[in-house]
Amino acid sequence: MTPLLAQAPEQMTRAELLADDPWWLILLKTVVVLLIGPLLTIFLIVWERKALGRMQNRPGPNRVGPGGYFQSLADAIKLPFKEQVIPDGADRKVYFLAPVLSAVPALIALAAIPFGPRVSIFGEQTVLQLVDLPVGVLVILACSSVGVYGIVLAGWSSGSPYPLLGGLRSAAQVISYEIAMGLSIVGVVLYSQSMATGDIVDAQASGWYFYLLLPSFVIYLVSMVGETNRAPFDLPEAESELVGGFHTEYSSMKFAMFFLAEYVNMVIVSAFATTLFLGGYRFPFVGADSALNQGWLPVIWFAIKLFALLFGFIWLRGTLPRFRYDQFMKLGWKVLVPANLAWIVIISAIRAIRNSGGLSTAQILIGVAIVVVVAVAVALLVPEKKQPEDDGTVPVTGGGFPVPPLDLRVPEVPERGAGKRKRKVAGRRSEPAQVGAGKEGSDGTV
Repeated sequence: MTPLLAQAPEQMTRAELLADDPWWLILLKTVVVLLIGPLLTIFLIVWERKALGRMQNRPGPNRVGPGGYFQSLADAIKLPFKEQVIPDGADRKVYFLAPVLSAVPALIALAAIPFGPRVSIFGEQTVLQLVDLPVGVLVILACSSVGVYGIVLAGWSSGSPYPLLGGLRSAAQVISYEIAMGLSIVGVVLYSQSMATGDIVDAQASGWYFYLLLPSFVIYLVSMVGETNRAPFDLPEAESELVGGFHTEYSSMKFAMFFLAEYVNMVIVSAFATTLFLGGYRFPFVGADSALNQGWLPVIWFAIKLFALLFGFIWLRGTLPRFRYDQFMKLGWKVLVPANLAWIVIISAIRAIRNSGGLSTAQILIGVAIVVVVAVAVALLVPEKKQPEDDGTVPVTGGGFPVPPLDLRVPEVPERGAGKRKRKVAGRRSEPAQVGAGKEGSDGTV
């Protein structure tokens, strides 16, 4: 009986191990998951400023602490003590709710990410994951997309035109690139036959999906940059067009929460890409029974992959200029989504042929290559679209680019919130004086 009892925990699945966690271990995991985002945000801000300074041949932050690495701590201490400026025309309830709605879902999404295999914590066998849901992929997608509601509400509730434009841009951007991101995950789900993040990592024991599903991986990388509103896709907060975008009217801790949400979302999509395409916490070219894939070492491999993807965000910001809005939307709807749909059809056909046992892998690859060559040849033979001749006149209502017409008249912004109440009170107080002056004038007295 004793050997059987000793071997029983080894046979437990990931979900059973998580269900068997005591309350103190669940509480410990929850605290760690909630702290990962803020701590990485503090580090990423300094790392980004240092890396961009190095790319632009300047020192970057170098005053606070050794080498300037305490600059983020100084900013975190400074922001809560800054003055909170609230616009008179703001909808105060929504204005206060928007930063919370952006930050909280971002912190929750990391709960479904597997950071490592089975380990022992204070003698308790568990896995380095808070929850392992059968639809963990959908939970992470939902948490990363709910945050956009905070951005939209922030732009609307500020009572200012520039934040409103930033919020509308963010809504259109997330709709466009969330579809492409969701479609890029379909191939992973088809290959792993599961939507649980732990099962997807285990399914990559024979090969990582970043080269088996290379188009899906590339489309996901582009979509995750657009999803997080980062350069060159940072159109909702384009300082050259919209002052500060959706957070123009925010200051103090509310501005800090938007900043926190942006960087935590970067961590989420990078950790999600690591889980889906880079083997998760697994070391490459070795089996699951290797010492490199057991214990606490896989946490290091996961962190290396995570920081490599995070450096990609920094590299893009220091390299590429901001896209024009029509170019940005064209990339999402005319390139990423159609390419993703075509790739899903190819994956489904390959899976169906392989399951039927009709063709070998080499024959399938040769057939796909022939189809690609034919498609490229047809695309090259299609004549180019002739550009209309430019007569040198400026169109009055629109043109080839999304610019407002010259005869546009902007309607007046209706008053809302505290400003409207103040004017009502002032009007009531001034009414008796106006009535008295009118009577005196009608009597002819001066």
